Amino acid sequence: MSTGGRRARTEQAEQTRALILATAERLFAEHGVHAVSNRQVGEAAGQGNNAAVAYHFGTKTDLVRAIIRRHAVPTERIRRRMLAVHAGSGDLRDWVTCVVRPITDHLADLGHPSWYARFSAQLMTEPALLEVATEEFRHAAGLNAVIDGLQRCLPDLSEVVRQERTHMAHTLLVHFCAQREREAAPAWEVTAAMLIDAIVGLFTAPVT
Repeated sequence: MSTGGRRARTEQAEQTRALILATAERLFAEHGVHAVSNRQVGEAAGQGNNAAVAYHFGTKTDLVRAIIRRHAVPTERIRRRMLAVHAGSGDLRDWVTCVVRPITDHLADLGHPSWYARFSAQLMTEPALLEVATEEFRHAAGLNAVIDGLQRCLPDLSEVVRQERTHMAHTLLVHFCAQREREAAPAWEVTAAMLIDAIVGLFTAPVT
């Protein structure tokens, strides 16, 4: 096969992979990951071969992992830019901003409609899928730096309270973004400001 022919086949394969990823993300966001089969994804993506998803990605878990990675790269890029601005800050709000804005800015960049926030919300409802997402982000240098900066600025809380409020903040961020994503014209700047206010308040609220 000529070089041109190989290049054309490579480009076609990349386009097919991108189409399958986008279709899977939408279906998972709308119906839940476990409610959608690889075959249904392939059919919705216009693939005549029932094994197209398995051929390009492997298992459903591999497909989920690929969707996560698709968004992790641009989100981490935004996060690193924010770190360059806020590195060394002792202000909790700056670090909460570094948590929230990479997500909301990325969602704004995706345009409308988007499905990533609702897909992420689906992952939170399934422990096995949440573990897949956790593993994917485990070595994200920018995210780890943000978490370290945030932890340094938190009030004097017990470890139990700290963990619970961190979980609350994560849940609020993911599900509120998912709710906003359903709107016809999500106002991501306003959403970011509201989330930052709420999460700072959550971390600094008194313990009774």
